[in-house]
Amino acid sequence: MPHIRPFRPEDIDALYEICLKTGDSGRDGSHLYENPRIIGEIYAAPYATLRPDLTFVVEDELGVGGYVLGTEDTRAFEAQCREVWWPRVRDLYPYPEGASQSGWTADQWRAAQIHYPPPTPQAVVADHPAHLHINLLPRLQGVHMGRPLIETWMKAVAEAGAARVHLGCSADNHRALRFYEGCGWDRLDIENAGATVWMARATG
Repeated sequence: MPHIRPFRPEDIDALYEICLKTGDSGRDGSHLYENPRIIGEIYAAPYATLRPDLTFVVEDELGVGGYVLGTEDTRAFEAQCREVWWPRVRDLYPYPEGASQSGWTADQWRAAQIHYPPPTPQAVVADHPAHLHINLLPRLQGVHMGRPLIETWMKAVAEAGAARVHLGCSADNHRALRFYEGCGWDRLDIENAGATVWMARATG
């Protein structure tokens, strides 16, 4: 049976893989990227590295197949990434100098994001300072692991002092949006949100 446990350092490669295999609006994003780790450098590894206490995985007989991770203070985490994480990885992913954005590959877009990470909108973090990311490989989707994984994280982040949490979801990821709404997340009315649907809920 799949079970939830705290993150261990030896899980890090699995987190990179899961992030890639769910990196196309919940679908396998392997075909999008030449470097299979670049998306994980943004959405998985910094959390596991800087906030391992708020990182949990789902493991079954095939290994780690899902995770939830995040932070109780988005602005503080963004500052910590600027100081510690982004300088560590920027040399691995040069900014796409001289290339027209209209022709950027997925790798180039992610490299630009690493060099100039966009802050979360203030309208989101003002009332919902914590945030999370959750991803499950297909074999662990639909087997009732997503909700207990979120609730495990919610308990931990509440103990860290967070009362309200947000997440961002691709507007194209209809399955995930239905799942979040079923777990009590409410959509936020955020101007200029683009292709992101921002959602929030209380930790309690």
